[in-house]
Amino acid sequence: MRIKITSDSTCDLSPEQVARHNIHIFPLSVRIGERDLRDGVDAVPQDIYAHVDQGGDLPATAAVSVGEYRTAFEQFAAEYDAVIHLDISLDFSCCHQNASMAAEGLDNVYVVDSRNLSTGHGLLVLKAAELAESGMEAPKIVEILKETAPKVDASFIMDRLDYMKKGGRCSSITVLGANLLKLKPCIEVRDGKMLVAKKYRGGFDACVKAYITDRISGRDDLDLQWVFLTHSGVSDSCIQTALDTVHALQPFQEVCVTTAGCTISSHCGPGTIGILFIRK
Repeated sequence: MRIKITSDSTCDLSPEQVARHNIHIFPLSVRIGERDLRDGVDAVPQDIYAHVDQGGDLPATAAVSVGEYRTAFEQFAAEYDAVIHLDISLDFSCCHQNASMAAEGLDNVYVVDSRNLSTGHGLLVLKAAELAESGMEAPKIVEILKETAPKVDASFIMDRLDYMKKGGRCSSITVLGANLLKLKPCIEVRDGKMLVAKKYRGGFDACVKAYITDRISGRDDLDLQWVFLTHSGVSDSCIQTALDTVHALQPFQEVCVTTAGCTISSHCGPGTIGILFIRK
């Protein structure tokens, strides 16, 4: 079968990965000040950081419209035997709802809720592309994706909480306490929702090393094909610390370093890095 894989900009895959697998990406909308921009097309995370640093409000993000999905789905449905589209978790955005509505009546278009975000979502997109390239039929791919979604392990550690405070996701007291005690919270995605998993204390690079060690050390239940280190702008030393820690602990076949797009970065701000992989 000739299968087209599509996804949203929230999957945070690198341009090289998107091009390698001929994945179509639908950009979400990001409103910075009075401008409505497209995530990864007209705007990059640095635009958001500059706007906020100058006293601007956090940008608002908006899902891809039903009409935009429908136009592309109809085109791809005519060109390919099947289309498989993967969305960010329904708990984070109405993209899945809009895409499902757009696919109504198109029997060869399948819409899958990743139950995740960022490259937790992206891991399933890569899985779909690999299976499609192997010649597997679309219904079987969709079945495997739905079985794999609960096995995705996605988490992030944050150096600063000011964006979370601005977005109303934590209080001023929480931010003050975290700053005074040098606490770096780990945010974990569980069943499509974000929860605080653990708090680390100390310098950020040291916390990153401890965090990654906690996530993957001594485990034999990991799918070692891919692991992502996805960040919203951290120092080169922090990235190197993360890479060195991963390589010392697990023999992943491919360690992918990617930058979070505007949609994710607008919520967490700069200074966030996560490790994302699939369990067996």
